[in-house]
Amino acid sequence: MDVIEIIQTKRDGRTLNKEQIDWFINNFSAGHIPDEQTAALAMSIYFNGMETDELTNWTKAMVSSGVTLDLNSVGKHTVDKHSTGGVGDKVSLILVPLIASYGLAVPQLSGRGLGHGGGTLDKMESISGWTASLSEKEMLTQLREIGGIIAAANENINPADRHLYALRDVTHTVDSIPLIASSIISKKIAEGTDALVLDVKTGSGAFMVELENARELAETMVELGENSGMKTVALITSMETVLGKTAGNALEVSESLEVLEGGGPEDLIEVTLALAQEMLELTNIDADPSEMLASGKPRELFEKMVSAQGGDLSKGLPEAEFKKTIEASETGYISKLDCRSVGIAAWRLGAGRAKKEDPVSPTAGVVCLAKPGDQIRTGEPVLELHGDNNDSFDSAIEALDGAIEISEVAPNNYPLILDKIFT
Repeated sequence: MDVIEIIQTKRDGRTLNKEQIDWFINNFSAGHIPDEQTAALAMSIYFNGMETDELTNWTKAMVSSGVTLDLNSVGKHTVDKHSTGGVGDKVSLILVPLIASYGLAVPQLSGRGLGHGGGTLDKMESISGWTASLSEKEMLTQLREIGGIIAAANENINPADRHLYALRDVTHTVDSIPLIASSIISKKIAEGTDALVLDVKTGSGAFMVELENARELAETMVELGENSGMKTVALITSMETVLGKTAGNALEVSESLEVLEGGGPEDLIEVTLALAQEMLELTNIDADPSEMLASGKPRELFEKMVSAQGGDLSKGLPEAEFKKTIEASETGYISKLDCRSVGIAAWRLGAGRAKKEDPVSPTAGVVCLAKPGDQIRTGEPVLELHGDNNDSFDSAIEALDGAIEISEVAPNNYPLILDKIFT
């Protein structure tokens, strides 16, 4: 095999065969292919895409670059969920214990946030003592005894994806649909789950802003998951405004606990239950997840999950030292609260990171005191900004310039669940 020939094949819009893909991924994972040549291939894929069989072979090769968790010893049906990310997306914190309450195993291996989107591990790490790091043995034990984990992926799982993503990040090839799809699906196959529900978000605060791009990504991932032997369904959900009322790590944990205790905002509950219903259907369970959520069992199970990973909810969640409000400039109805702007404001306050090595604040973030459709008067607070550093507020407020629009009439209610993609 010749790496130049492989790059040229893809550059010229032709299809890589299985032997070429296996050879490339094996040698890239072993460090035998220079970064510039891998970047050249990623750029060629970015411009020319991949055929269905080609992408399936690429994904399987990525999985084979590391270990695959063997969940057979858990003794339960396994199902997981993946979100493409957004602002205020704390669904996993509610969904994992909810689904585990049915006797299923949910091996949620999550990541940390970059940019304006929050990371599930960052949120959980705002709980005193909680650790994201679990050995494979600890993961299996927790899945067997409790049913759910939220943890960081072991470094031995899919190392090719981790190395490739770092290169995509610095070469501006992250938003390649084949590379996004293979990255997500290969990690879920490697974690050993039997079934997967995807939450593909679209709108201002989403990675895929345009609906047609979100649909293409969802269709690609569903087909790829099914071709790889994993039952896969996707929901396309709206991320035009913040999901729930909070964006920020400890703030989102607090809101998740509120939902688990029978309260919480309607939009967050709606998206969570819609995804839960799909997870139950993939595992042949005929049940109404709203009844389980109301039972209190998921709240108890969440506490067991937290405790098993060293966390202590009884110590409470940290709170920001400083708070400032953004007030309504006129009377009327909030017609827009731009999701990306709120996410950037939370990021600038310290809730997110620009580089994966950056620390994050557990307390920084934004609370939405009013959202689209709410009636408001001049001078009433719309947003409450939380931060540990007074100097961060000016840039956060700047990010919110033009983010809030107020109209004389109430806006139309747009659906949260936009489409379902399945085979």
